Amino acid sequence: MSQKIKRPTSAPRRPARAPKKRKTIKTSRVDAVINALPISPQRLQQVANWTIGLGLFAVVGLAAHATGVTAKVQEEYAQAVGRAGFQVKKVEVVGADRIDRLKVYDIALAQKDRSMAALDLEGVRGDLMKYGWIKDARVSRRLPDTLVVDIVERTPAAIWQHNNRLSLIDENGVVLEPVTIATMPDLPLVIGPKANQRSQDLDRLLAEASSLKELLAGATWVGNRRWDLRFRSGETLSLPEGETEAKAALAKFAHMDGANRLLGRGILRFDMRDPNRFVLRLPHEGQVAPAKLEGARAAADALAAATAAEEG
Repeated sequence: MSQKIKRPTSAPRRPARAPKKRKTIKTSRVDAVINALPISPQRLQQVANWTIGLGLFAVVGLAAHATGVTAKVQEEYAQAVGRAGFQVKKVEVVGADRIDRLKVYDIALAQKDRSMAALDLEGVRGDLMKYGWIKDARVSRRLPDTLVVDIVERTPAAIWQHNNRLSLIDENGVVLEPVTIATMPDLPLVIGPKANQRSQDLDRLLAEASSLKELLAGATWVGNRRWDLRFRSGETLSLPEGETEAKAALAKFAHMDGANRLLGRGILRFDMRDPNRFVLRLPHEGQVAPAKLEGARAAADALAAATAAEEG
């Protein structure tokens, strides 16, 4: 008897899988901006790291400065340099002819700390510039122990008399030092409030009459408006207000003196304050010697005759 063998049926086929959809990666605006930059992200990361590092270093430095740590380190360093022998022991002054060198030494050595590392060169220069004689100064170190002070001095140009005091001044009117009658040099004397500030104006004025400059003894700035010039022979010339008017009057006077020899003949004052008038003040009898009185009168007559001839 035959038997039928049942064969196992094959498993049903699985349905084919549908292809997976790729996920869309969204890019943020920041990433888009970074990708658009002309440098790589790695390089950008390095720049960011350096920026953060420098920022932290600056914060630490500010904190150290605020707590005094930096100053303490600098102080310790300066003291160490000083202990090593680098201290100011000598001051070399260059360019000082008229100035008092002891004054310069006192200023240069007035530092609290004489360590070469702690020297405040700009501070020393600032103190030197307060001294009237010094027009400019340069301060430098020369190791191991010398401070070099190079000075440009001011040049005396006149004597300024004000409030019964005499002072030596330069061409810009800067007061150099007080002087006495016994020690005052042979320089023009300017008198009056703020006359020192007008010394350059006086130089420009005298440039119009160079022949009179050597004969000048002094000048007075009157009423902060005009000049009175005093000559070595004793006369006073009163000039008008205004720089242009004063120059014209002085040039005219120089011409008249050259033609008629007005100076040195006993006349007391020449008044040219009014451009249309030239007034002479003669001495009275008994005020001067008779010969000098006659000379003053002769000069006045000669000037009157010359003026009439010019007008005629």
